[in-house]
Amino acid sequence: MKTIKSKQEFEEVFSRGKRLNDSLLRIRVAPCDEGTPGRVAFVAAKRIGNAVFRNRCKRVLREAARMSSLPQDGYDVILFSTRRTHDSSPEQVSGSLRKLLGRGGA
Repeated sequence: MKTIKSKQEFEEVFSRGKRLNDSLLRIRVAPCDEGTPGRVAFVAAKRIGNAVFRNRCKRVLREAARMSSLPQDGYDVILFSTRRTHDSSPEQVSGSLRKLLGRGGA
């Protein structure tokens, strides 16, 4: 799975991307150059909890991304966890993710 790592890559997605929200997660989707493989990033803000809480949220997001076949070619996606992500199953988050990606055109 190819990931977004640098600050510059994050800023690119933020400037070109579309923001979509759900109760289980928030995403930012940006189209990338044609023929470029898509990338994905997983974010859990410090304000949602301690390190153990945030790591569980990121594990749930990673599994949901695998279940949803992310990253998709032609799209960069940043997944942000919410407090409700921690108590949700990867299947629930994957359903929300598919719904948001459909609304975002990915």
